[in-house]
Amino acid sequence: MRVNFKAINLALNETWRGYTIEKLAVIEKLIDGYKTGDDGLAEVELGRVNQHHKHGDVFRAEINLAWSGRRFRSESETGDLYAAIDEAKDELVREIKTWRKKQGTIIRRGARAVKAILRSAASWPPFRRR
Repeated sequence: MRVNFKAINLALNETWRGYTIEKLAVIEKLIDGYKTGDDGLAEVELGRVNQHHKHGDVFRAEINLAWSGRRFRSESETGDLYAAIDEAKDELVREIKTWRKKQGTIIRRGARAVKAILRSAASWPPFRRR
């Protein structure tokens, strides 16, 4: 999976970059298990919301994942950048798992319809055993 970083109102250092890549490894495992031939592109935006807060900084993490013709997006705002990255990653994992579960449901529903058609065709008079 390719990862592009963007920093807003802060200097992006290697510690934050490494931590984010480490957390995105979970997402990479999810999309690698679903073979599509597309490795995916994650656009990560890390930043400080404003510089005028009275009670500390508010950090923001946003992750946009383009994979297999789909777009997944998550964002989080907290007082700690590491917590914001964790929350955004958890939300993205939840979205991907929900989508995969929905795809499995659609496939099973289609299989049930085909089975019903085949059962009704088997009872059709030319195919009935005498």
